Amino acid sequence: MTNSDPICPLCDRPIPDGGGSLHHLIPKLKGGKGGPTVLLHQICHKEVHATLTEAELARNYNTVEALRAHPRLEKFLNWVRKRPPGFRSKVPGKRRGR
Repeated sequence: MTNSDPICPLCDRPIPDGGGSLHHLIPKLKGGKGGPTVLLHQICHKEVHATLTEAELARNYNTVEALRAHPRLEKFLNWVRKRPPGFRSKVPGKRRGR
């Protein structure tokens, strides 16, 4: 880890080399191809997609601020902020239940 590591805009922790994942703020399937992207920790990115559908992401959660405000993601981010930057885990539970 170096001081030049990018910072995850969701959890505010440094992203170690190779630990980042590019997130399309508007899903590619919903017209976001070539749109704005942010580099997230892989664990944060997985949690975003385990929590929200592509339609929800496109419609209501297409900014970092909106993602941070989602109740489940807010709870997850408070938890993951206490973990070391290279922390990886399987996203617990099933993918989003509808």
